[in-house]
Amino acid sequence: MPGRGPQTFKKRQKEQERRERREEKLARRRQRKEGQPSTVPDSQSNATTNQ
Repeated sequence: MPGRGPQTFKKRQKEQERRERREEKLARRRQRKEGQPSTVPDSQSNATTNQ
């Protein structure tokens, strides 16, 4: 992104990650409400590799 500093880029990346996590959580909640089992092990393995 030309004309913007590295802090802005990092901020944008964090916001994007936050948004994705929120959407994943909402999807899991919807699945639970519908009575379908969610794929918890996959999401947990992703969480540990991102850190």
